[in-house]
Amino acid sequence: WGSPCGSSTDGVCPRGAPRRQHIAAGARRAWSPGRGVSCTRMAWRMRHEQSVRGSWAHLAISVAVAVPTARAIYLPGFSPMEYQEGETVDLKVNKLTSVKTQLPYPYYSLPYCKPEKVQDSVENLGETLTGDLIENSPYQIKMLVNETCKELCKVKLDETMKDKFRSMIEDEYLVNWMVDNLPAATRYRSPSGEITYMDGFVVGMIQSGHVYVQNHVTLHIQYHQNPEKYEGYRIVGFEVEPRTTSGTDAEANCAVDSAPFDLDAFSEIVYTYNVKWTESPVRWASRWDAYLKMTGGEIHWFAILNSLLILLFLSGMVAMILLRTLHRDITQYNEVATEEEAREETGWKLVHGDVFRRPHHSTLLAVSVGSGMQLLGMSVVTLAFALLGFLSPAHRGGLLQCMMLLFTFMGFFAGYTCARFYRIFEGEDWKTATMMVAFLYPGIMFGVFFVLNLFIWGAKSSGAVPFTTMFALLVLWFGISVPLAFLGSYFGVRKGVELPVKTTQFPRSIPTQQWFVGPTFSCLVGGILPFGAVFTELSFIMSSLWQHQFYYLFGFLALVLCILLVTCAEISIALTYFQLTSEDYRWWWRAFFASASSGVYVFLYSIMYFNSRLRIESFVSSSLYFGYMFLISLIFSLLTGSIGTIAAFLFVRGIYGSIKVD
Repeated sequence: WGSPCGSSTDGVCPRGAPRRQHIAAGARRAWSPGRGVSCTRMAWRMRHEQSVRGSWAHLAISVAVAVPTARAIYLPGFSPMEYQEGETVDLKVNKLTSVKTQLPYPYYSLPYCKPEKVQDSVENLGETLTGDLIENSPYQIKMLVNETCKELCKVKLDETMKDKFRSMIEDEYLVNWMVDNLPAATRYRSPSGEITYMDGFVVGMIQSGHVYVQNHVTLHIQYHQNPEKYEGYRIVGFEVEPRTTSGTDAEANCAVDSAPFDLDAFSEIVYTYNVKWTESPVRWASRWDAYLKMTGGEIHWFAILNSLLILLFLSGMVAMILLRTLHRDITQYNEVATEEEAREETGWKLVHGDVFRRPHHSTLLAVSVGSGMQLLGMSVVTLAFALLGFLSPAHRGGLLQCMMLLFTFMGFFAGYTCARFYRIFEGEDWKTATMMVAFLYPGIMFGVFFVLNLFIWGAKSSGAVPFTTMFALLVLWFGISVPLAFLGSYFGVRKGVELPVKTTQFPRSIPTQQWFVGPTFSCLVGGILPFGAVFTELSFIMSSLWQHQFYYLFGFLALVLCILLVTCAEISIALTYFQLTSEDYRWWWRAFFASASSGVYVFLYSIMYFNSRLRIESFVSSSLYFGYMFLISLIFSLLTGSIGTIAAFLFVRGIYGSIKVD
């Protein structure tokens, strides 16, 4: 009656548990960002009593002082904790999570043993937004002190408590613990012989109509020591082996032949635990390898190779068709034409007087491109920090907090880009455009987020963002992002814009177009290639979001982002050129949607993912999923559309600047 995810070789993990992360048994650890970097001529060692999360000042001071004298520098600003023998080691509890409902709940919402005073840990903005609720626990763990059959407490169960347990077990909720900032992992051996880890452990299980609760755990804690470099011991691993047992006291609860704890058959539950310490050769800087090492490396490389082939094909088409044809067209247009040849002239030169004509809803286009550049700036800088190791999952909430702050500060580029395009469109009220870029899309995102948060709050989930945090987000928005948007617009408006050709007073007529060059068909076809470039990586990211897996393959993600940017630029350039050759000068919005339509495919893929990979049933959980996927699709559309529009504009300005116009 051990846990299905225990250490037994024939264990079967519970239905609906997150997709596992496979670690080859005995695999040697390789260097990765965030590990220790040994320095020569070392004089003293660094020791910190507590971890410092996201502190740039601490990192700068540590590097400046440690370069000439330190024993080791641990990136990124997170120092190891050394424990002495017999010293107390805190076990902290986090939220209860479920892939089935996507709604986290506080650990003590179930009738578990509580300490005398429940204390919340200080959380950053990212942890609050993700619903983390880290609290202390009554477990007494001391360094290198093994414990056997230690009773934690006894809890009387009434029908309300049983109903809570039953509901949580039916929804396949997982318990999440932490020791020294390491999340608890449950291990079992797969049929192929690989050791498989699952984050956390199940609250209980249902078998043959009976509900069983896990009430006994064995805590396997690994430590590492190196007396030559530091004093004490460092924790490098934390595994939990849960078990359900129905003993009436600690000794009976730990008996091997004890019957499982049937929730309907007992009115009192006894919680017990064992503690086992094991020395490990794993260094402290390598302890996250078991969590971060993911399968699918070959899949990532195959996907990137596939994307590169698409990119090479697209680049070849642009080079062979556009550049060669353009060279011929420009040479022909610049020759002195006879009167008869001038009357028979066709092609993109004929629309030179209309090619920069102001499009319909030009302010909205300028706002969309500006917001897209804001998102692009946030993405590039976030990836740069991630590649340097500053956004390791060891820093809970660090990635989301970094994205929020960078999005706020990138408001400057949103205002600047919007103002530049507003000048191209010869707009007269740049302040209104700036107000729109500062409030339109951020307002849509905040509005959807606020409504979804009301749903989560109504479900009494710990994932509901407090109104104090909401107020903090509004301060970031109104106090930093909006002023920066106006500052960027001020600099963008002051700078003049030179166009190679002048726009005529009256627009020329547009010939009848074939159906396959219409805006709807061409844009939908154009969006397939950018989506295909990110399809595989998108599946891994969605597994991280909705199946609670760690994602740390930022190197692959950076390559995919580069491929995506080039693909968006080339597809918009190609479709814009074909449109101009058919004497249709209304290219502005089509250049935007040629790449932005890929967001439609992202949302369609999310629908397929919902039906095939998730088993969400409740209205609140479904609303949460589709609400956030709508925001992700909108963000993807704005980012890709802005790249396509800017690339097409530079292309059009370049080709019309190279011909002679009477």
